Amino acid sequence: MTRYRLDIAYDGSRFHGWAGQTGLRTVQGELETWVGRVLRLPEAPVLVCAGRTDAGVHARGQVAHLDLALPEPDEVAAMLARRLRRALPEDVIVRRVTVPPAGFDARFAAIWRRYAYRLADGPADPLQRHTTAAVRATVDVGALNAAGEALIGLHDFAAFCRAREGATTIRHLQHLHAVRLDDGRVEIGVRADAFCHSMVRSLVGALVEVGTGRRDAAWLAGLLGAGSRSSEVPVLPAHGLVLEEVGYPPDDQLAARAVEARARRDQEQLP
Repeated sequence: MTRYRLDIAYDGSRFHGWAGQTGLRTVQGELETWVGRVLRLPEAPVLVCAGRTDAGVHARGQVAHLDLALPEPDEVAAMLARRLRRALPEDVIVRRVTVPPAGFDARFAAIWRRYAYRLADGPADPLQRHTTAAVRATVDVGALNAAGEALIGLHDFAAFCRAREGATTIRHLQHLHAVRLDDGRVEIGVRADAFCHSMVRSLVGALVEVGTGRRDAAWLAGLLGAGSRSSEVPVLPAHGLVLEEVGYPPDDQLAARAVEARARRDQEQLP
């Protein structure tokens, strides 16, 4: 078996998220179907991605891998990339197909995922309506950034996550910063080792509460001790969110990182 890395971008507007679901159009389902067809495989392969995106969320830098038992791997990679570019629908593209170094795992070898959320707090450009969420009050970017500093680090983000049985909500938030773009929109960038379900949209929802003056910084910081999903945290619309990039360690550290990432975190590891 040879492992192949796929670098993928998609417009999530007409997808029910990444993960395959019977009877629904998903990114994983679309890609697995077309990979199987263009390579004439007896059954569709299984793709593993760096981060499952929700329905309506977009991606510029999604990464996935699949394993195939075919000869001449480099030729297979080139052929697969070429054929997928012709076959896939216009809202998803495979930018590259490569044979990665030993130890590569799209999900577990990743050391961070970077997302951007874009919102408009003034007159919205109708051409951006599928990638920008509208808010009805002016956002104070400085206040948002000052409050967001309390969230950076290793914390239990349960207040911002939809619960999943057996899944930890402890994450290391590495970067969080908002900027006012030249076109007037606000872009909030977040980077973490991983994100739990709906975490980014909930983080941004809470930050907007502070940035628009509806809540204060103490409220935001206090959410870290909640221990469970907070009904006070709004979840912003999916279409404003884009998975921009996934980061991996040097080649000789890929396998070790994959082992480390599989270890479950618990409360005792928090500072």
